Amino acid sequence: MRRWLPTLILWLMPVLAYSAPVVVASKNFTESYVLAEVATLLLNARGIEARHQRGLGGTKICFDALRAGEITLYPEYSGTIRTAILDLGDESELSPALSAIDLEMLSPLGFNNTYVLAMRREIANARGIQAISDLRGQRDLRIALSHEFRARNDGWPALAAHYRLPLATVGIEHGLAYQALAATDIDITDAYSTDGELATADLVLLADDQQFFPAYDAVWLARGDTPAAVRAVLAELANSIDESAMQRMNAAALQKDTTIERVAADFLSARGLTDNSFDNTAPTLWSTLLDNTLRHILLTSVAVALAAIAGLAATVVVQPFPDAARALLSVCSLFQTIPSIALLALMIPLFGIGIIPAMVALFLYALLPIIRASLTAIDAIEPVHRTVAESLGMTDAQQRRYVLIPLAMPHILSGLRTAAVISIGTATLAAFVGAGGLGQPIVTGLALNDTQLILQGAIPAAGLAILTDLAFDALERRLVPAHLRR
Repeated sequence: MRRWLPTLILWLMPVLAYSAPVVVASKNFTESYVLAEVATLLLNARGIEARHQRGLGGTKICFDALRAGEITLYPEYSGTIRTAILDLGDESELSPALSAIDLEMLSPLGFNNTYVLAMRREIANARGIQAISDLRGQRDLRIALSHEFRARNDGWPALAAHYRLPLATVGIEHGLAYQALAATDIDITDAYSTDGELATADLVLLADDQQFFPAYDAVWLARGDTPAAVRAVLAELANSIDESAMQRMNAAALQKDTTIERVAADFLSARGLTDNSFDNTAPTLWSTLLDNTLRHILLTSVAVALAAIAGLAATVVVQPFPDAARALLSVCSLFQTIPSIALLALMIPLFGIGIIPAMVALFLYALLPIIRASLTAIDAIEPVHRTVAESLGMTDAQQRRYVLIPLAMPHILSGLRTAAVISIGTATLAAFVGAGGLGQPIVTGLALNDTQLILQGAIPAAGLAILTDLAFDALERRLVPAHLRR
């Protein structure tokens, strides 16, 4: 026994040394969900605590979260890393460039999930279109592309330039593109070659006849300090999935009678990597709805409350100084011009992922309606009220407290009401940075093209907005005299 004890200790050291949970993230599309769940289940089955940060966002958000140390790894593609993330010209530069930023590609999974252009078959047959180069001169086609593909270095701008395609496009969520094709609302979209929908949709995949797209080999993109035990477990998945197997899993995940967890568990069991003892007891709809709603209320209430305190305090300070007031409004207006997703992505290097960056972003968005309404209300007060207050010997502080703010209260409450209602809607995007809330079922539903999931987030969010508006109406009736409300 003593002879084997040192060997046993050495074997257990990697597992014992890693006490913090491994965070496996996924991007917001079906395949990424499935792969991340496969890794999470396998790690847990091998005794390594792991959790799945589902639907974290697009490539940039996941990559930034990885570099910031907020996640441990996520499934990525070699072509995406080389062209869209690092902007490298040659594949030989890939590993050294990743090492320089303390990242690493782990074992490849065994399949290439390249981009393809998918076209409605009746249109392709009628026009004799079989390859991307055949699109030249087809100016009347309705092309809707995923938002990320329209902006990537290896996406539409470079593809159109390479093939000389002067075609206009619009953006669409990837999960909704197949539905739009089936409804004949669009003619072409970008797709992943392993999409489950391609197995059943009547579409023509246009040949990349000029070899524009690089190889998109599926890999785990991980931090350089990923423990050896985690690496060893993920190595069990090396070259275990081919294109057809991945497409079958994606198709299975889209079925309404199963879950991502079940699909991942069935795959691991079929490969003999785990037994089939997967616990399929999912939380009830009501418990999930309650959890998401409470988290959504926490996100918005804290952010709006802090914005109200900061905004009203700033209003009191700058109101006597018109130039300072205009400067403050300009700064707050600047935050409003930044798209919500972009602002959330900018928060990751500063605050990581989760509830904190979401609250910071909501706080910044809530400032403008609060400050603008408060400044406008105070500035609009008739000078006679100030004159009367001064004649009564009131100080500036007393004038604000007893005269100006009470008279401005209806407009102040209006600004708070607007900020709160807008924040409830904007907070649904917080799911893209791992903050949860009612945006979580919406994001998942978009990825899986599941209308019921989308409604599980959208309907309660709309209900919250209505209840919030009614609550402010009641608050206004309580705080503001009737003659001022009129």
